Amino acid sequence: MIPHGEERGNEWALRCKGVYFSHGWHPAILHIRDGRFVAVRDYDDVPAGIPIVEAGERLVLPGIVETHAHINDPGRADWEGFETATRAAAAGGITTLIDMPLNSSPVTTTVAALRQKQEAAAGRIMVDVGFHAGVIPGTSGETAGLIAAGVCGFKAFLCHSGIDEFPNATEADLRAVLPLLAQSRVPLLVHAELLTPGAEKLERRFAAHPRSYRAYLQSRPVAWEIAAIRLLIDLCREYRTPVHIVHLAAALEARPLIVAAKAEGLPLTVETCPHYLYFAAEEVPDGDTRFKCAPPIRGRRQRITLRVMAAKGEIDTLGSDHSPAPPKLKHLDTGNLRYAWGGIASLQLLLPSAWTALKVPERVVAALTSKPAELAGLADRKGSIAPGKDADFVLFDSSKTFVVREEDLQHRHKATPYSGRTLDGVVEATYLRGRCIFEHGRFPGAPAGRLLTRSAS
Repeated sequence: MIPHGEERGNEWALRCKGVYFSHGWHPAILHIRDGRFVAVRDYDDVPAGIPIVEAGERLVLPGIVETHAHINDPGRADWEGFETATRAAAAGGITTLIDMPLNSSPVTTTVAALRQKQEAAAGRIMVDVGFHAGVIPGTSGETAGLIAAGVCGFKAFLCHSGIDEFPNATEADLRAVLPLLAQSRVPLLVHAELLTPGAEKLERRFAAHPRSYRAYLQSRPVAWEIAAIRLLIDLCREYRTPVHIVHLAAALEARPLIVAAKAEGLPLTVETCPHYLYFAAEEVPDGDTRFKCAPPIRGRRQRITLRVMAAKGEIDTLGSDHSPAPPKLKHLDTGNLRYAWGGIASLQLLLPSAWTALKVPERVVAALTSKPAELAGLADRKGSIAPGKDADFVLFDSSKTFVVREEDLQHRHKATPYSGRTLDGVVEATYLRGRCIFEHGRFPGAPAGRLLTRSAS
């Protein structure tokens, strides 16, 4: 057990047999002072005069940077909330959490709404928290102010978001903000589903079979994702704005487009979620609304392609897209997939579910740490173990497995499709700026998270 800060003082060192750096896994001594890494030493270069703690066989990873979570606070804290979400984050090795602009009320599309969210979070967060803003019709005039206020990115939907306060953006809405985002190098994050002809017919079929997962899957076809991705690549090429496609599911058809765009040098990046890497449509039972998300979990061939893309680095980041809802909204009792809220509760399980599904540790860690830190404009402080960075890190036992039990989850609502599944790797402790915030199921100390703003590009 690593002593807590009050037992060590503000300067100490962690001796590790396996630390993840950008160039691979290496033994090292991490020298920490006043919450930052001040030196990375060779394993046998033991500094004199400060406490030395042994990490043993546990791997040491940079603190996870999660750029895709819906905390829903203020306004819908009965869905989640800053206290519960950041406890779940800490328990999962996440030290930096970027909140999406929905489903809070108000949605984060104005500077005033951003200030409300920051005030709601202050003093209540276990980990460091930053914020994305939203792009909806009629709010382009707020873009410059939100950039100046330090939002990490701008999120847009190309289809209905699920709540009326956050309508989908049109191509014209995107064009209104893309020049400012290009100038500031702040990314546009996009839910890439664009309705194609025949959507009404698919919806009628789903309405006739509301418990059928196959009917739900068919109601949001691959063609929606591909139409959106084609549009986004064209806009990325025209404006040279950083564009980030979130939660990619239709990998078979999208991969050639994405690979070609990257080869062209476009500032296009891509995210997928562990639930697309772990589950497949053929394994989803009818009426189990815990699996409902958008885009839907697709078939095994899509899963295989996503795993290949992630293993090759063609997918840049991994995010949970944590979007829980109360049991009534999730229709857990009726199994009605048509009316159930679409979102998978999985924030605490981001690291072990990705580790289990992908089996390529180096890619998993990069996609959970350095790459999302770059996306969010926080790479000067977060996402890697290096002198000058915040001493955020995770002690991770990759040799252990655990069975997901709802009573062990810190999310406000526990229902998750991972319940009862065996996952690889156990988060034993999480450190934020050199201070233990989670250890073996306990949360020592009061919330010490800070509000984050994007660094100037």
